[in-house]
Amino acid sequence: MCYQLPALLSEGTAIIISPLIALMKNQVDAMRGYGSEDGIAHFLNSSLNKGEIAKVKEDVLDGKTKLLYVAPESLTKEDNIAFLKKITISFFAIDEAHCISEWGHDFRPEYRRLRTIIEAIGKVPIMALTATATPKVQQDIQKNLGMEETSVFKSSFNRANLYYEVRPKVDANKQVIKFIKENLGKSGIVYCLSRKKVEEIAETLAVNGISAMPYHAGMEQQTRAQTQDKFLMEEIDVIVATIAFGMGIDKPDVRFVIHYDIPKSLEGYYQETGRAGRDGGEGQCITFYQYKDIEKLEKFMKGKPVAEQEVGRQLLLETVTYAESAMCRRQQLLHYFGERYAEENCKNCDNCNNPKEKVEAKQEMVQVLNTILNIKEKFKAKHIVNTLMGVTTSEIKSYKHDELKEFGVGCNEEEQFWNAVVRQGLILELLIKDIESYGLLRLSEKGHAFLANPNSVMVAQDHDYDKAISGEDDLILSAGKNKGGTDEVLFSLLKELRKEVAKKLSVPPYIVFQDPSLEDMTIQYPITLEEMNQISGVGPGKSEKFGQAFIELIAKYVEDNEIERPVDLVVKSVVNKSGLKVFVIQNIDRKLPLPTIADAKGLTMDDLLAEIERIVSSGTSINIDYYINEAIEAEAIEDITAYFQEAESDSIKEALEELGEDAYSEEEVRLVRIKFISQFGN
Repeated sequence: MCYQLPALLSEGTAIIISPLIALMKNQVDAMRGYGSEDGIAHFLNSSLNKGEIAKVKEDVLDGKTKLLYVAPESLTKEDNIAFLKKITISFFAIDEAHCISEWGHDFRPEYRRLRTIIEAIGKVPIMALTATATPKVQQDIQKNLGMEETSVFKSSFNRANLYYEVRPKVDANKQVIKFIKENLGKSGIVYCLSRKKVEEIAETLAVNGISAMPYHAGMEQQTRAQTQDKFLMEEIDVIVATIAFGMGIDKPDVRFVIHYDIPKSLEGYYQETGRAGRDGGEGQCITFYQYKDIEKLEKFMKGKPVAEQEVGRQLLLETVTYAESAMCRRQQLLHYFGERYAEENCKNCDNCNNPKEKVEAKQEMVQVLNTILNIKEKFKAKHIVNTLMGVTTSEIKSYKHDELKEFGVGCNEEEQFWNAVVRQGLILELLIKDIESYGLLRLSEKGHAFLANPNSVMVAQDHDYDKAISGEDDLILSAGKNKGGTDEVLFSLLKELRKEVAKKLSVPPYIVFQDPSLEDMTIQYPITLEEMNQISGVGPGKSEKFGQAFIELIAKYVEDNEIERPVDLVVKSVVNKSGLKVFVIQNIDRKLPLPTIADAKGLTMDDLLAEIERIVSSGTSINIDYYINEAIEAEAIEDITAYFQEAESDSIKEALEELGEDAYSEEEVRLVRIKFISQFGN
């Protein structure tokens, strides 16, 4: 409506400057779909060959083309500037105009040159369009394009149909799979920061029965285009992508957007979540957060110019603030974009649906405002909070702020509480954050009026997601160590079954399943072979060979005792094809000496044997006879094998005690045990 319709109605060709090839293709295809003439819309970018470029220019010169999409890089080329000077241009439309500003979430230096290039082509009307401009970014766009006196049209940033939620990043793969399976058949996008993580998550979703494909800038252009088309045509349900995906994608029924990694800025977050529910229907926006991810992003900024690092840190701080806050998510987002949201409760975010208890903070707000005035409005929120809490940093000492009467008055409250008070001051417009100066805080007129006549201020303390994460980790660790978690009745039933199975096959019980595997079964209660594969020490081989009788026993036990299984979703993991396991198996198949295999990976012989033991204990058959027959005498092999056939345990220590430590080395016993387990158990 903003530029396509005016382009069709105006004389000449409209030049649309757009940053992404995928975005251009999507819009050109849509425009051609409205009419019978393909020449009505074209794009000019690096994806075209010489013949295709010649065809585009011919259609433009013949007056067929009403919209010409151009990449900013293409616009800077001399021959393209010369070509554009020859034609009648109705106007320039700069799409995704936030790319002009270094404070925008997707700053592109080539966008800064647009004004001089456009002026070189001729005096033509300009419009700039973006869905994600903070007041600062809007100011930058106008200043850079010389549009200070222009008309500004701004609609609300509120997307009332979107539900916002931030979750602690604990067992995120499992949470993502569970969420998508609860929304089966719905279209969704999972955003990750790195290409590697995109590939990993896409593969994990696929092996867990979810119709998903990866998308990132490192893939072949044709592959990306095919994946995008499959998503649009609903041949796949989920795209796992970096931020390279989604700009200009006109799919109205995306029902969820999951951020596996926290975004670098709130603009990026707002734009990416905005791809959900464009038809006004349901749109769930789930974000996983842990502070470690922020630290990673800060490391990536090292080596960049200082000013760029400061901008990046400020944008990250806004993201942290949003994630950790217990305030209404919608209220914070709209405030960030310069819009006031008057409602106390939006009824469509996690913080509003599960509110934290609010406390009166009138006195604390007065203390915050007074501290800011006493330090001459020249410091950031962190410095103010440290001053109130009495934290003696080098900065506080050097400015003698430890001598202020406010120093330490808030030492009885936690940092999260003071952060919440500062944030409430910003939302209530008592404070102004000076973006130009990287986040210095100063009082507004309302702030001065509040000090003169303080009134009630209610705040809820921030979430501490790191505490939630470490608490969960402790729980997982203790569950692993504490055998009190095992179901003793089921454990004895499984041991009896193991004995029966072993007797039928004429093998020792440990060949079927070892005790730690049985213990894990009493905690996880697997009732399918797929779930059995996930049990400690059990792989597909063992599961297939021995698992059926065990899952039948467990399923009956669960039903008879009305047990609510603690793991309602067992996530299949992706095999690391480039890992040590495959390397070892392949080289054993090639009959390479074991010391040679160990040396190739920088392992000791002990390490290599441990890896081979892991492989065979999970059910994979390995034949190391070629090595054993060379390294150990035939009589010794027979003796050690005979011991393991009769032994109740596969313990190496017990074997050496029984066989005599002087007779055989530990390595010899381990090698024969590997041969035995592989031969009889797998």
